[in-house]
Amino acid sequence: MSAQPSIEATKVQVPNQLASMSGALFTPPTPKHRDKHPALVVVHPFGGVKEQTAGIYAGRMAEKGYVTLAFDASHQGESEGYPRDTENPAERIEDIRCAVDYLTTLPMVDEDRIGTTAFRNTFRKARHRSSRSPTTTKPPQSS
Repeated sequence: MSAQPSIEATKVQVPNQLASMSGALFTPPTPKHRDKHPALVVVHPFGGVKEQTAGIYAGRMAEKGYVTLAFDASHQGESEGYPRDTENPAERIEDIRCAVDYLTTLPMVDEDRIGTTAFRNTFRKARHRSSRSPTTTKPPQSS
């Protein structure tokens, strides 16, 4: 049985409207830069950081041929934003959008094959809570 090549994370900064986010970019073991790879944004649970579950999962998916990005959400870990350790569901959705935008700038990523994955209902909770935010308007009801 052959040993799997080691997957190393490259530290990256992901631009965001509010703050710069710290990320870990994982690439397939033998990336061919002329080839386009599918990509995943791996979102950590509320209160987590990229080095925990999201980073482990991102590394495993890179072994399977994906370009993956695990990042610290705004106000968390090595990312910017004050107050620290704040969870704002609307900002988390924006963080995810910015992470996807970042992946589209990489020549090795097929921008038509970018997905997101999250743990412990992170995305569902963020989407639900942000839809109830006073700054979000509901679509008009049809009669």
